Amino acid sequence: MEEQKDQVCIICGGSGRDGITIVSEFICEGCEMEMVRTDVQDAKYPFFIHQMKQIWYRKNA
Repeated sequence: MEEQKDQVCIICGGSGRDGITIVSEFICEGCEMEMVRTDVQDAKYPFFIHQMKQIWYRKNA
């Protein structure tokens, strides 16, 4: 069985093993849960959008 290595979350910069990978970028479980529960009117929403855009910019750079 392959051992999982810690990955760096593109949202918070923390490291962990549990979460999701989009394209080649990791989002930790805590950030994933917070993002899906954040209302579009919340002050954190634009931050999450900005961080997620980095996934596409890095891929297309």
